Amino acid sequence: MSLSLSSVIKLNDQVQMPQLGFGTYKITDLGEMETAINQALKVGYRSFDTAQLYKNERELGTALRKSGYNRQDYLVTSKVDNKNQGYDQTLKAFDQILNDLQMDYIDLFLVHWPLSNTFFDTWKAFERIYEEKRAKAIGVCNFNISHLELLATKANIKPMINQIELHPYLTQPKLVQYLNQENIAIEAWSPLARGKINDEKLLIDLGEKYQKSPTQVTLRWHMQKGHIAIPKSSNPSRIADNINIYDFNLTDGEITSIDQLNQDFRTGPNPDDVYKKNGF
Repeated sequence: MSLSLSSVIKLNDQVQMPQLGFGTYKITDLGEMETAINQALKVGYRSFDTAQLYKNERELGTALRKSGYNRQDYLVTSKVDNKNQGYDQTLKAFDQILNDLQMDYIDLFLVHWPLSNTFFDTWKAFERIYEEKRAKAIGVCNFNISHLELLATKANIKPMINQIELHPYLTQPKLVQYLNQENIAIEAWSPLARGKINDEKLLIDLGEKYQKSPTQVTLRWHMQKGHIAIPKSSNPSRIADNINIYDFNLTDGEITSIDQLNQDFRTGPNPDDVYKKNGF
């Protein structure tokens, strides 16, 4: 299986994830999805991220099926919606996900947010799905260290990945260090802080040095930090630009300078709040 231009991160169960994936959040129109997916495949993406919450799994599955690529040539990630968490509910939701994607398996299945009332039951269902080989890898999203340590008290299988909000304005160094120590892969959602990094002078200056955009500099920073990143766009030229980041390297000093842009700024909720409230 060709994983294209992107470098690869090997998860702790040996599944190989392209380091740069394609996010599909907010792409719900089938025509727009087909255009975006065809362009993404054309320029080299082989990993596609969706979720029940996005209400576009059927559109993504249709676009991939019609693309002409074989199922083994790309990876698909999805996530159980908060309202579908719990043991029986998660199993039922997973069946629906496979039906919507029109697939026999998915490559990575994630708990979208930690919820206190269904916390262990949901993961028990995930372990069953993994053992039945209907998901090649399982993991979590938006888990802080406290959530991961709690999960470890009862889990039989360690999460293979934690998808978290991560960008130059939210570097989460303690969580990143913990995940590296535990051999849990780090995947960044909102890797560009929803475009807010594009006006950052340091990133603009580095872009001028390397003849790249602030977006490309930021994605390169993610790659060199060892993160998996899933930028999203439905714009064909931006889709191509986002993957055109393998022809330059930031220096160690430049990576440190970008690290120091951290403001603990979130574009989304704090997972601790979601956990306590059992939702948003």
